[in-house]
Formats: sequence, structure tokens, C-alpha cells
Amino acid sequence: MKYKYQIIIAAALFAGACSSGSSTEQSSGEQQEQQDVSGGAGQSAVQDDVSQKNIVQVASGSKDHSTLVAAVKAGELVDVLSNAGPFTVFAPTNAAFDALPKGTVDELLKPENKEALVNILEYHVSVGVYKAESFNDGQTIGQVNGDNITISKKDGKTIVNGVAEIVASIPTSNGVIHVLNAVLTPAK
Repeated sequence: MKYKYQIIIAAALFAGACSSGSSTEQSSGEQQEQQDVSGGAGQSAVQDDVSQKNIVQVASGSKDHSTLVAAVKAGELVDVLSNAGPFTVFAPTNAAFDALPKGTVDELLKPENKEALVNILEYHVSVGVYKAESFNDGQTIGQVNGDNITISKKDGKTIVNGVAEIVASIPTSNGVIHVLNAVLTPAK
């Protein structure tokens, strides 16, 4: 019985020491960390060097997608595409953007053309993960801008809207990127 009371007294002392040892004041490091987290930056500001990279991180690391990354930044879609998703991004290469009429990209990147740029970018994004091996000939997929794309299969190749071939597929932490050799043009 004496042993039982010793345990209860020790537990009470331990609990009291824990509660009296805590402080409502935060160290300056804790305050700075709290400010950094709540400072208004979105998901793209989260530092994580361990997990699989998200769509934006993968695209940013690709020398073949610098034009797409610049467009995503100009359209202020970095945080959206850094979120959990899942997303399927049909990602035109720099060469695909270079094939557009001269001056098209520069014109779209102007602030006054942000709405048109966002429409085009959203036409390259689907909500959900569509893996390359699951595409079927004639399949239509709804895009974020409200339009649809059509998948066709020909000679073992997957073609989007009859103009862009999927040349590679890259899984990411929040979806998949299908690399395209052409830019898709939305209907509206």
C-alpha cells in the first residue's frame, strides 16, 4: 500500500513539475518559425527535401520546361499546382512553345493578358491522375478550364487533340506530368 502511494505522489510531483516548468512565453526562434509559417506564403513555400517532388518542383527542375514554369508563375498558379491535388498536367516543352507564332508567349506573359494565359494553362490540367497506360482511343478528359481534351492512340503513340504527342510521363507526389511536344489550344 505504501508503494502505491509513492507512485501516486511521484506522478503528482512529475505532473506539477511539467506544468510549472512550461512557459507561456515563446523564444524568439519559436516566434520567427511561427511567423514564417503564417507569413502568407502558400504550399509552394514549404521546404521538404525528403519527399517525392510535386508537379511544380519537377517542372522547375527540368531545363525543357522553363517556359511553362515562367507561365505558371505569371499566371500565379504555383501554389495551386503545389497543393495535394491530385492533378494530371499535360506539360508542353520549351520547343513546343517555340513552335507557336513569334511573340505569342511574350504577349501571353504580359499582366494584361493573365486571364487568357490562365485559361491556356488550365486547359493543360486535369483534376485526378490519368496514367499513360490507362488512356483509351477516343477518351475525353475534362480540363480545369471547363473544356475537354481528346486522347487518340495511333501506332503505339498517345496523341492529345490530334496535335500533341505524349513523349514522356513523370509521376509526382501530387499527380503525374505528361510531357507534350505541342501546346494545346482551348476552344474558348
